[in-house]
Amino acid sequence: MKKALVTGGAGGIGEAVCRRLYLEGFYVYVNYAHSKEKAEKIAEEINGSALCFDVSDSMQVKNAFESLGRLDLLVNNAGISVIELFTSVDDEKASQILNVNLKGAMNCSRSALTEMIRAKSGNIINISSMWGQCGASCEVDYSASKAGIIGFTKALAKEVGPSGIRVNCVCPGFIMTEMNNKFTQEELQMIKEEIPLGIFGEPSHIADAVAFLSSEQSAYITGQILAVNGGMVI
Repeated sequence: MKKALVTGGAGGIGEAVCRRLYLEGFYVYVNYAHSKEKAEKIAEEINGSALCFDVSDSMQVKNAFESLGRLDLLVNNAGISVIELFTSVDDEKASQILNVNLKGAMNCSRSALTEMIRAKSGNIINISSMWGQCGASCEVDYSASKAGIIGFTKALAKEVGPSGIRVNCVCPGFIMTEMNNKFTQEELQMIKEEIPLGIFGEPSHIADAVAFLSSEQSAYITGQILAVNGGMVI
């Protein structure tokens, strides 16, 4: 059975991706840092395993991946954000955003690649954001981290392509998850008016994109950025 690990697997998008990959025939490791109960519940329901480690801690990542052996698929989904003026974000929070969102993906990829390169086979899918493509006011640190994911995807795809490993990126638009519960109904309506398709994205839309990039239907696709945003950023 193919093995996949999804970082941040207990979040809204992460959960949808875990459940979809299970339907696609993967044995799924549901990574979490804090949401133990939810991760274990998801893992139980999809006959997978919950795995606790902090993606920003390279030693925790290394130890976790050594216990797994070779993965067929790594989905770097773990991420955090803050909506504040750039000048109001303190050093600790700024470092945390970069360490989880960007360094976390790099830590996990570095550890996963050891066995993937040896097997000359593997697949890495990074979850960025539309704000990584165009930037967002009051989410500067987050936008920078997600733009870094795009550059990381393109560079790594070139480096590991000769080893038979594909690396691609999904850029979600406005997806209805807990992260966006802070918006008022008036704010949500204003945002919706900026989306050409006129609807908000659902976690399942991102899971569909991940399923495609994890399948043989995308066997000749690497280093690409797949925007799933209803046309909000083109």
